[in-house]
Amino acid sequence: MGHHTIIVNDIEVGITNPDKMLWPSITKAEYLTYLSTIAPLMLPGLHNKPLTVIRFPDGVDGEAFYQRNCPDYAPDYIQTVQYEDHNQIVCSDLQTLLWLGNQAAIEFHVPFSTYDTEKPSEIVFDLDPPSKHDFHLAIKAAQQIKTILDQLQLIGFIKLSGNKGIQIHIPLPYKTYSYDQTKRFTRFIANYLTEVDPDSFTTERLKEKRKGRLYIDYVQHAAGKTIIAPFSARGNTEGLIAAPIEWDELTSTLTPKDYTMKDVSKRTINPFSEFDVVRHKQPFKPILDWLTTNKTE
Repeated sequence: MGHHTIIVNDIEVGITNPDKMLWPSITKAEYLTYLSTIAPLMLPGLHNKPLTVIRFPDGVDGEAFYQRNCPDYAPDYIQTVQYEDHNQIVCSDLQTLLWLGNQAAIEFHVPFSTYDTEKPSEIVFDLDPPSKHDFHLAIKAAQQIKTILDQLQLIGFIKLSGNKGIQIHIPLPYKTYSYDQTKRFTRFIANYLTEVDPDSFTTERLKEKRKGRLYIDYVQHAAGKTIIAPFSARGNTEGLIAAPIEWDELTSTLTPKDYTMKDVSKRTINPFSEFDVVRHKQPFKPILDWLTTNKTE
């Protein structure tokens, strides 16, 4: 069973070493099954975004490497774009997703902008506790951001990072706001949270100065930076997923351990289903005008 193929959209996708263990309890064939199951939910988050993958050719316990440039041996159906001096893959269909999975691409990272603009199509708050034992701090920060978003009538979507944190995505209309403008907002929210609860939250970039507090990373929201894509697997031994969840799942008992590849495959909900509908309704401009007028720093 060294090599077999699956047919997707009349195109043959080869699977090499389907029995290879990519995680301690998950084979490559099982991983590709996950990708084909989750593709309708995952592909919208990859659409028109230059992809950076982390590949684990010997499984998650082996060496990993980042891949930004499309390899020369990629088949003809793989689409690429020139982006920041790299020839990057754009993964818009199932056969590309499965080809990448066969290359042991486990983590899918995307920028906040589509390839054809310098302007972000979403804001993401990355809530990063000091360790997985401090996950309660990520829950607390996410709950506080949700309260603020409700007051501002902005709609955010929440996902687990698949490691130890939580990420909140706020879709924006395409090609409308600059990173300077979105940073005004992210900095304001981050500073507000750290003023309200300085014992729990910090915007300190130096790890040794965080002193057990959760880091609210607003600097990461910038041109050329990337975030883990919704529904991507992670290169940790448990096979956890960067899983979108519903806001009512954000409770004190929430734990990333409940969102393994097997768990997420069985979920019947897509918490990000309204993501593209919402982006055109966000009242972001009045908030930005207020921040600009009040010169908030």
